[in-house]
Amino acid sequence: MEIDNKKFEEWDEEESKIRRALTPKDWNEITTHNSWQIFKIMSEFVEGFEKLSEIGPCVTVFGSARTEPDNEYYELAAKIAFKLVKRGFGVISGGGPGIMEAANKGAHKAKGKSVGLNIELPHEQGSNPYIDHDKLITFKYFFVRKTMFTKYSQGFVVLPGGFGTCDELFEALTLIQTGKIAHFPIALVGKEYWEDLDKWFKKVMLKNGNINADDVDLYHIVDTADEAVAVISDFYDKYKLKPNF
Repeated sequence: MEIDNKKFEEWDEEESKIRRALTPKDWNEITTHNSWQIFKIMSEFVEGFEKLSEIGPCVTVFGSARTEPDNEYYELAAKIAFKLVKRGFGVISGGGPGIMEAANKGAHKAKGKSVGLNIELPHEQGSNPYIDHDKLITFKYFFVRKTMFTKYSQGFVVLPGGFGTCDELFEALTLIQTGKIAHFPIALVGKEYWEDLDKWFKKVMLKNGNINADDVDLYHIVDTADEAVAVISDFYDKYKLKPNF
């Protein structure tokens, strides 16, 4: 039987990785790593603050990276972003494919500000081509990236997505509920997709006293691009505020 040396080398390297991962680090190694890690975290915050402080009022569009261009929500995200730009907003996305790409594509088509906050993943997420070249930032740490979304967004549009999208939605809801950020408008796009979550909030969370009755007013569920944009723009019109108040 012929021996595939290359395959054995691959197995050996994989085993070595597993052994290194399972080998406990001593305390000095851990604390030294943590100390250097602080500087990396600080550098990401500094880069994010410096770049995003100059972009002006933006709305963040969340949604799945797995959404294909022929999906109805891809086209809807692009339309929403286009209309947001026409209302005077820039658009921020997670910088990757799917809904994120569609949002940047719509903003780019409308000749507005198109921002991408990308994230390094084990299977690398490449940035989409519709982000302004000077408005692409790639983060290693999710928590730094989420800080940028919430600090520099003046509204959130959430299209169908998975765990990551829900994580971003709940982050925004929590910060608004607790008063850590201003009461920015949130539009959940796709009634069929979000209505069961809305029911669970009201029939389970609210019934058990884990949220207040007015907490379910922190978001609006819509179906069309015009409705989504209206959630954002009506908020500012109602209080006679400019987007970057």
